[in-house]
Amino acid sequence: MKKSNNKNNLNLELDENLAQGTYSNLALINHSVSEFVVDFVNIMPGVPKAKVKSRIILTPQHAKRFSKALNDNISKFEQSNGEIKDYENQKTIQLNFGPSGEA
Repeated sequence: MKKSNNKNNLNLELDENLAQGTYSNLALINHSVSEFVVDFVNIMPGVPKAKVKSRIILTPQHAKRFSKALNDNISKFEQSNGEIKDYENQKTIQLNFGPSGEA
């Protein structure tokens, strides 16, 4: 599948397997001075273990542009569909990345 953006004349090629997408209901974000790392995870209720399904590494500049684009799209979505509810009072998930190192 190919997509064309007439505005910038950028042709994107999207592999059929990649076009299916990967479901995620949790994103973990870490950063250093030179990059942002976003891990997308699918957590199943009652299952104590989950795998990272996708990892995206961005420069700080791209992370900021991505944030602005995502906020713009959320705003447009809410204008059409109503406010997205944020369930901040949900149970906190404890994350375990394996044994911790000792010095």
